[in-house]
Amino acid sequence: MQLTDRKKVVVKKEMSFMEKLYLPAILNGMSITIKHLFKRSSTIKYPEQKREIAEVYRGQHVLKRDENGAERCTACGLCAVACPAEAITMRSEERRQGEENLYREEKYAATYEINMLRCIFCGLCEEACPKEAIFLTDRIVPTEFKRNEFIYGKDKLVEPVGQPVDVTCRQTKEVLSFKKDKTKYHNQTFKDQQLLEGSQNH
Repeated sequence: MQLTDRKKVVVKKEMSFMEKLYLPAILNGMSITIKHLFKRSSTIKYPEQKREIAEVYRGQHVLKRDENGAERCTACGLCAVACPAEAITMRSEERRQGEENLYREEKYAATYEINMLRCIFCGLCEEACPKEAIFLTDRIVPTEFKRNEFIYGKDKLVEPVGQPVDVTCRQTKEVLSFKKDKTKYHNQTFKDQQLLEGSQNH
């Protein structure tokens, strides 16, 4: 059964003598190659050379600490829920007595993992985080030879103590001003909360 009236007649054109020699095609290809020799190279010798990266570039994640060095993440799971690639997994635990300097809140992430092979670096995790604990930096995720080496845990994600990672380019002026407001519970340290609760009791 014919479905359409459209048709095209294919005619096998006879090749000329010059076309049979393939010399014009070879010379044309060589001319294109020679032109590229005199053009500026679009590739660089990485990692010896590095390109300039835009401020809005989204690279390797970082789990932030507060001003006292305590981890901000409370393992609430909002970043994992917001992740469209389902690349984030975590397990929470209760903070024990005497660990106030290690973890900012009563709950913390005992394990926090990001599958870099699944991550699409969309930035939705940092937008969903209510504690400003996770951000995407300008660091490039290094290459590896094994798939399991792309599972980044807290050993690779949490910033080192005393060496904060600058993420101000990922924050708006409104967010930065809000972070400086110590009257907000979100910005209070454990000591600030204790002083506030003590003054309220008295």
